[in-house]
Amino acid sequence: MSGLPAPASTRLPAGFRVALDRRVWTADGGAVLVGGAPPRMLRLAPAAQTLLAGGACTVTDATSAAFVRTLVDAGIAHPVEVPDAAVPAASDVTVVVPVKDRPDGLRRLLAALPAGLGGVVVVDDGSADAAAVEKAVTADGRVRLLRHPVARGPAAARNAGLAAAGTPLVAFLDSDVVPEPGWLGPLLACFADPAVGLAAPRIVALPPIEGWLGRYEAVRSSLDLGPDPAPVVPRSRVAYVPSAAMVVRRDAVGPGFAAELRVAEDVDLVLRMHAAGWRLRYEPASRVAHDHRTTLPAWWLRKAYYGTGAAPLALRHPGSVPPLVLNGWSAAVGALLLAGRPLGALLVAAGAAARLSRTLRVDRPGATAVRIVALGTAGTVAQTADAVTRHYWPLALLACLCSRRARRTVAAVALAEGVVDWWRRRDRDPRVRPAPAGYVLARRLDDAPTARGCGGARSGTGRRLRCVPPGPAARGETVPPGWTERVIDRLREGRACGLSRPDLRRCGVDNSVTHRSMTVVSGDCRRTVPGACTARSSGV
Repeated sequence: MSGLPAPASTRLPAGFRVALDRRVWTADGGAVLVGGAPPRMLRLAPAAQTLLAGGACTVTDATSAAFVRTLVDAGIAHPVEVPDAAVPAASDVTVVVPVKDRPDGLRRLLAALPAGLGGVVVVDDGSADAAAVEKAVTADGRVRLLRHPVARGPAAARNAGLAAAGTPLVAFLDSDVVPEPGWLGPLLACFADPAVGLAAPRIVALPPIEGWLGRYEAVRSSLDLGPDPAPVVPRSRVAYVPSAAMVVRRDAVGPGFAAELRVAEDVDLVLRMHAAGWRLRYEPASRVAHDHRTTLPAWWLRKAYYGTGAAPLALRHPGSVPPLVLNGWSAAVGALLLAGRPLGALLVAAGAAARLSRTLRVDRPGATAVRIVALGTAGTVAQTADAVTRHYWPLALLACLCSRRARRTVAAVALAEGVVDWWRRRDRDPRVRPAPAGYVLARRLDDAPTARGCGGARSGTGRRLRCVPPGPAARGETVPPGWTERVIDRLREGRACGLSRPDLRRCGVDNSVTHRSMTVVSGDCRRTVPGACTARSSGV
């Protein structure tokens, strides 16, 4: 149970226009679309093909509204134009800033906020120097200052600001971010869709970008979810958004974040909102700069702090944040590759393609199946590398201690994955390009504290380490009382909501297929997902 209200309406307004995602590819002359989040295959009726002529569609009536809703919810298409009358104004937004002992960053943030906001609430969460925080806000007459005498955590601080806000939208901004000019407009446009409960910007590095860790974070930060818009959907390319910067519909979030969580409370909120039926959007046209930690001790401890969120999330949302999601053939491919049997892996993939081709209703089922499985095989390779270097590195280390062959395999995987990842991301931030050696080193250091092995072992539930097959989530469990707080104290010290098939037919879609053997490479995390697409929880 999410404990949150459902959206009152999902009807898109007239004039709402969408265009196909750049990753979507077509078959049968545009009658079949493959892509989305999670990935699926849609076969369009002739009327729907007409609506989507040129790869875009505008809402004009009930039929087109239902069709566009299907495309947007599936992640097949994204909004490119919305009616001005449906977009909230800046005066409908209250900015909430949780802060603790960061007056200079707070002052910098407040100076970057636009005029015309509905209000600004700063919540001092137990700062040691409360006078410095008070002094930072006194120059801005818009600010209402709240204070917690004792630190209660960022989630509780945001909730206090949420309760104090009197506007329909609330923007949460951490005190170590600086919104770039024009950041709010693209996020407000997302709320032209009445079912959208949350919109988040792209988080980029705040200049100056210095040092090898600074250059690495500029292109590989877990806060930066990439240059492409996306729905925020569990097990997809964008499976979460960080609370460092987000705008929420006040009616959608209830009392707000789970105050008992000191880490990963943003992922928890995303999962609960998704379960309640709200749509969530990632909009990279909006940019907010973040002051990344770039000294090695502070950077690594922050990664370890994020890593403690994995097990509590798995306990609160079983099946939503698995380290791996594999079906039989993709697991076999990964195992054969690790065993040094590439020919065997190729034969398994060929068999999967042949099997899939017999189930596809397209003009060229063989070619389509080969393309799907080829993408999935590439994703399997990436996911296998992640398993070795990130999620299960303690097991990989144990194998290295026992086997010379394992040492060679792990070393090759660690080096190859790092180099390939550097090549893919080296130009992600045009201001910098990290050197390969420094990038690979940072990549491997980044993996160590977020290993699922640590989270599962500390929580006393080894089943969190298991990869899971596609299927329904397991029964929910309760987080052991006080576990998260104990770990954090130590560190501080040293849906997509789908439509039924009749509904799909009414809005012009003949069939919606998510075959259990379909695997798709999904952008940022490059993972294989049978019947769905998983994403690294990156930092949690």
